[in-house]
Amino acid sequence: MTDNTLHDVVIIGYGPVGQSLSILLGERGYDVAVYERWPSLYPLPRAVFHDHEIRRVFHAMNMGAEVEKISQPSATYQWFNADWKTLVEIDWSAESISDGPVGYLFNQPSLEAILDRKAKSLPNVSVNQGWEAIELRQFADYTEVVLQHGTMQSGTWTPTGETQTVRARFVVGADGANSFVRRSQGIAFEDLGFQEDWLVIDLQPNEGVKLDVPDIGQWCNPARPTTMVPGGPGYRRWEFMRLPGETLEDLQKPKKVWSLLAPWVTPEQATLVRYAVYTFRSLIAEHWRDGRVLIAGDAAHQMPPFMGQGMCSGIRDVWNLAWRLDMIFKGIASPDILDAYTLERRPQVRAVIDASIEMGKVVCISDPAEAARRDEAFLSGNVPPLPPFPGLTDGLIRHTRNASHGGIAGALSVHGQVRNRGVESRYDDVIPNGFHVIALDVDPNTCLGEAARAALARMGASTVGLTRNEGRLVVDRVMYDVSGRYDTFFKTHRAAAIIVRPDYYIYGAAHTLDELPALVAGLTVELGLEANSAFALEASVSADAT
Repeated sequence: MTDNTLHDVVIIGYGPVGQSLSILLGERGYDVAVYERWPSLYPLPRAVFHDHEIRRVFHAMNMGAEVEKISQPSATYQWFNADWKTLVEIDWSAESISDGPVGYLFNQPSLEAILDRKAKSLPNVSVNQGWEAIELRQFADYTEVVLQHGTMQSGTWTPTGETQTVRARFVVGADGANSFVRRSQGIAFEDLGFQEDWLVIDLQPNEGVKLDVPDIGQWCNPARPTTMVPGGPGYRRWEFMRLPGETLEDLQKPKKVWSLLAPWVTPEQATLVRYAVYTFRSLIAEHWRDGRVLIAGDAAHQMPPFMGQGMCSGIRDVWNLAWRLDMIFKGIASPDILDAYTLERRPQVRAVIDASIEMGKVVCISDPAEAARRDEAFLSGNVPPLPPFPGLTDGLIRHTRNASHGGIAGALSVHGQVRNRGVESRYDDVIPNGFHVIALDVDPNTCLGEAARAALARMGASTVGLTRNEGRLVVDRVMYDVSGRYDTFFKTHRAAAIIVRPDYYIYGAAHTLDELPALVAGLTVELGLEANSAFALEASVSADAT
């Protein structure tokens, strides 16, 4: 069977990454078809952490309130040695740049159920479960995917013999670590060298049971490195590293599982939800785009879990892709804008993987002498703190003024509450998603000429002023900065105005309002909107813009 519909995007894979992309594109009105090998959602827990940036993306999907109900703010992430002395503390409960705590704990099946309902509620999104991609072909103007249907028989996925062929302008592989899409394009993984086996156990304490266990922590005990975290409201997770000489089979026997849990919980106190051995690895695809085919999530990268960034990184991938595809479909930009997808996402993910590996090296020590040297280094304060979370270092940012040059291009933008017409709201709920020109204490339109305003209108950009000065308010144009977060951010970075991308990363900043037209001109040049106009030439004088 051949479906002659030319979809805008076909997504292979329907985990949280594929679900999120289907929603992000579906809510923009695009024709999206999703295909997933498994006939139903996977019912067991996996990821348990998402950070403030991803919570902001969930709000952008209009499901922030639902996600809040199935998650809980994180406590401080603590690392202990064998004697329970604190080696490291990372305050994931602290206020983040996105207006809320740094992190949240959740139950993945509950999250996937919310994403599933949202995706299936969109009339232009078709979700097809029980279909496996087996062939992918690219042509000049579209792609073709051949799929075979299957059902579960005695716990095994079994083909029924039915096949279909679908076409799309672009295909996105969000089909996991063993991605068919990645393999079909011959995209190789780079192995960064980390590999450890861990037994992962999820359980649900009985009603009224309170366990004496650190809220979220790593017990860096060489006798048995152990992770203890919430698994979302009402759930707990333990992870135990496989020691030298232990077999995978022995580690997964129920008696062994309960013996490992015995210091904290007994069978009378909780119900096992699942247990399985996972191999934590560090892999990253060499490139993430091949023509009209792109990969995201575990199809593009895998990392140790010690920063809780596996699923987060995958959602960042499709958040980055969604606005680029939107600009292509609207005719604002050419498909060349997808070239920056790998340039932006790969270095950021590589930095996250590297940091996760270094954290893993601290945790995964089973030699007592080596652990003693580690403890001495941390307890004496001779270990430098973790680097800040990485931003973007390449792609669509003001390269001469990114973080490596002392600027904020490529950094995640601040977010907070604003007040307009007497109503206090989240900034993201007031201003439509897209490119934003934000100025401090003034309407940025008053600083821009007709050509600049026309270029911004063409890309669907919004312009807004934010202020702490009640006397400077202009209805719908200059809004009140309720908490002063914007005022502090701008003054800290000596910025009079910034341009924020649709994915909330900063394209660039201007020290003075006089520099703003040149900053806008530079963006239009990079997007290819005004390449031959006199206005675009203003970009050549923007060297002082951050």
